Amino acid sequence: MKVSKIEAKSFERKKLRVAAYCRVSTESDEQQNSFEAQKAHYEAWIKLHDNWEFAGLFYDFGITGTKAECRDGLQNLLLECKAGRIDYILTKSVSRFSRNTTDCISLVRELLDMNIPIYFEKENIDTGSMESELVLSILSSMAQDESRSISENNKWAIKKKFEK
Repeated sequence: MKVSKIEAKSFERKKLRVAAYCRVSTESDEQQNSFEAQKAHYEAWIKLHDNWEFAGLFYDFGITGTKAECRDGLQNLLLECKAGRIDYILTKSVSRFSRNTTDCISLVRELLDMNIPIYFEKENIDTGSMESELVLSILSSMAQDESRSISENNKWAIKKKFEK
């Protein structure tokens, strides 16, 4: 009887390709500091995980979050996702990702259709393990309303300055 030895195939687990999305809406010094902190935080966080591969840092600086189509950084992130180069996305909060409820929900759905979850750090929401979109809908509605309120306050302040 002849015995043959079968060598085990080496199994290397594929690293999760993780990207981050950052955004600030104004170009003020305070926002610049927040922006730089977001970028440094996510790059370091991704690199801390041995099973994660850094897939890029995508960002929009000085751009409102109310219209997804106007944000080049977000659009580039989506292109990389569609090209199959990203497996997971990190972002600071729902309001940093989108201040438009419809955009937020449709972007999350589009990404989930590609099996790409998003982790919203502030709210501790991982769309890959969400049982319902309800919480995300509420939070994105609040972000949208906050954006509208800020815009109205700014318009009121400008009007009052002109009146003086």
